[in-house]
Amino acid sequence: MQYLHTMVRVHNLDASLHFYCDLLGLKEIRRKDVEKGRFTLVFLAAPEDEERAQKEQAPMIELTYNWDPETYDGGRNFGHLAYRVDDIYAVCQRLQDGGVTINRPPRDGHMAFVRSPDNISIELLQKGDALAAQEPWASMENSGTW
Repeated sequence: MQYLHTMVRVHNLDASLHFYCDLLGLKEIRRKDVEKGRFTLVFLAAPEDEERAQKEQAPMIELTYNWDPETYDGGRNFGHLAYRVDDIYAVCQRLQDGGVTINRPPRDGHMAFVRSPDNISIELLQKGDALAAQEPWASMENSGTW
């Protein structure tokens, strides 16, 4: 058995790609428009998995954009996506500068949570040991749910 991908339905493909690629740092691996089914699939991988993902040897996120409007409730009903990052403070700053709310700030230098434009919870974990506590993160309160 091999883990392949997690599928996430998205309302606005451009907004989702901005979040996942421009702000979070994932890379688009491939895209498929299915006219008969009226949907687009976009597969994304973490930068360190990009080469293996090209060969379908690394887990990916599959963004599914249905061309006809639909309502998706309960973005948290499957839990969350998790990514290990080189510098949790730098990633959170980039996300915040891009207008993303840091729902659970990395007060401990180890873990943070944010939400995608489609309300999907994303966990960020510091690679290796936790970083030393740093402001403004150390005193930042939680915001909303994650």
